[in-house]
Amino acid sequence: MTYFAKSSSILLWIFHYHCISIRKMKRLLVFTAVLTAMVLGSCNKTNINPNDPRAVIRIDIDPNSTFYQELNAVGGWIYVKNGDHGAYIGPGSRGVIIYRASQSDFKAYDRLPPNNPDKCCTGGNCTRLIVGKYYPFAKDECTGDSYQLLDGSLFEGTGRYPLINYHAVYDGNLLHVYN
Repeated sequence: MTYFAKSSSILLWIFHYHCISIRKMKRLLVFTAVLTAMVLGSCNKTNINPNDPRAVIRIDIDPNSTFYQELNAVGGWIYVKNGDHGAYIGPGSRGVIIYRASQSDFKAYDRLPPNNPDKCCTGGNCTRLIVGKYYPFAKDECTGDSYQLLDGSLFEGTGRYPLINYHAVYDGNLLHVYN
């Protein structure tokens, strides 16, 4: 018996035994249909990236200090790896790209390519996303996929997933990057 058939039989039972008016019955039926559509519509999990390393990330930096001079201006970016000035980047991650999108907004992305991350691994050395000459994009030089730093979306290539992003919260003094 399908869900809708069960719902209909339950509604008929309520109507029959509790003498609900036709008007109330219609409202209840519409409410049930809307609720069912919302529940079924929220079950779409096709955009979950199976390549997400789910690594623990804890980075706290002062983006306005001279040490992070690249982040002093809007549009600046840096790479952060495990151990850089107290940063903790757990196993599975290949480092983090931090990008200053505006005076108070930062973006943080994993350097692990989100599509085919192990395609170009040799001797335990695997590719990482590169910004450098590709700015304002991050590029996977193995697959040729390019991603926008502004929002992490795929700009060029055949990949399915956007960049793997982390929370980046700026309190006016320190930038906290975490997941």
